[in-house]
Amino acid sequence: MRIKKKRSKRSRLRGRRTCGYGSRKKHRGKGSKGGKGMAGTGKRAGQKRTWVLKYDPNYLGKKGFTSQKKLRQRKKMKIINLSQIQEQIDNGLIKKGGEIKLKNYKVLSRGTLKDKLIIKATAYSKKAEEKIKKAGGKIIKI
Repeated sequence: MRIKKKRSKRSRLRGRRTCGYGSRKKHRGKGSKGGKGMAGTGKRAGQKRTWVLKYDPNYLGKKGFTSQKKLRQRKKMKIINLSQIQEQIDNGLIKKGGEIKLKNYKVLSRGTLKDKLIIKATAYSKKAEEKIKKAGGKIIKI
């Protein structure tokens, strides 16, 4: 009678996913990776909340609100350069020395303004203001 040799555990587990350790995540050789860097600081995790609030206050998202009026104004504001305004003066659409009202426009400084003008705009850059004053005009914020 011949004695049957017991197969090794390794050969018996071959072809099985977890190799006898239960769940897949239980035997990775890294532990559970807790406490490494920002691990565990998800939106609802409490273990590092004090650290997050102290050193990175915007980690969980910004707080507060912005009024709808400001959001609408931000979206609708258009841009116009001094060169475009000068072009309209040259084409005769705007009178020299006249007044131009630019609601929901921001005046930027690209180009030059040769003629004296009074510009009423929602916003303007510092350079644009300097160039308009240099040409002998005025800029007024609406």
